[in-house]
Amino acid sequence: MWANGKIQHVDALSGAPGTAGSTYLLAGSDARGGDGIAEDGTEGARTDTIMVLHKPSSGPAALISLPRDTFVDVPGKGPAKLNAAYSWGGAPLLVQTVEGLTGLTVDHYVEIGLGGVSNVVNSVGGVELCLDYDVNDPNSGLVWAAGCHETDGTTALAFARMRYADPKGDIGRGERQRQVVGAVSQKAVDASLLVKPGDQVALIGAGLGAIEVDEKTGIVDLGKLALAFRAANGPDGITGTPPISNPDYRPGGVGSTVQLDPDLSPAFWADVRDGKLPPGVVGGLPQS
Repeated sequence: MWANGKIQHVDALSGAPGTAGSTYLLAGSDARGGDGIAEDGTEGARTDTIMVLHKPSSGPAALISLPRDTFVDVPGKGPAKLNAAYSWGGAPLLVQTVEGLTGLTVDHYVEIGLGGVSNVVNSVGGVELCLDYDVNDPNSGLVWAAGCHETDGTTALAFARMRYADPKGDIGRGERQRQVVGAVSQKAVDASLLVKPGDQVALIGAGLGAIEVDEKTGIVDLGKLALAFRAANGPDGITGTPPISNPDYRPGGVGSTVQLDPDLSPAFWADVRDGKLPPGVVGGLPQS
């Protein structure tokens, strides 16, 4: 009851007819005040992180990263990058756009303030993260020597946000973001927390302080989300991206975008919905 009362709510859901299983839309918001304009021309708040977590009625759970530059049709706005939907219409328009892209009805929306990620990582005592090349990226602030390192919240956030120094760009960033949430998930289920009520309170407080959820989502739904998240990141789960046909698609008027494969994507999302994909990593950059 204490935790449920700390949850912050935001209008988000479209009211569209439900699809099979449970679908969560996770968005990492990066509010930009004043007259700040992102490199893609997007003003105001934007979403650097967009993930679809789906728990089918049967079959493996799937955590699918949607590149923020994915070329989509935004309802009422037309062709644009996916993260522009949030800038133009906040959570409701982002939900509608993702539903149109995937064919999945969003049952639960969770918006994560990226600054809050640091507090969550610190509340679990830091996490081990791995990257096999050196990084000195002034945009994200990440300085990294190749290998695995114990990281605090500040470094973990920079690790999750780094983009320009990654040879795979937004695709590589999605992989690192999933690594961070997987590492946090593993630390959060440490059995020792059962006898550390102070740590439990700190973790719950940091987690709930970092998020807003749709008007219908409560603490039980967030518990189910955590279990689905853990399943998707486990050996029997699915992680990755949709099939991508062109990571530098330039349709005109919106700059460089990521084009999902128009031939493979419909069947991909249907298999996610129905739990028919085999466990493992899916999607990614097209193979030459």
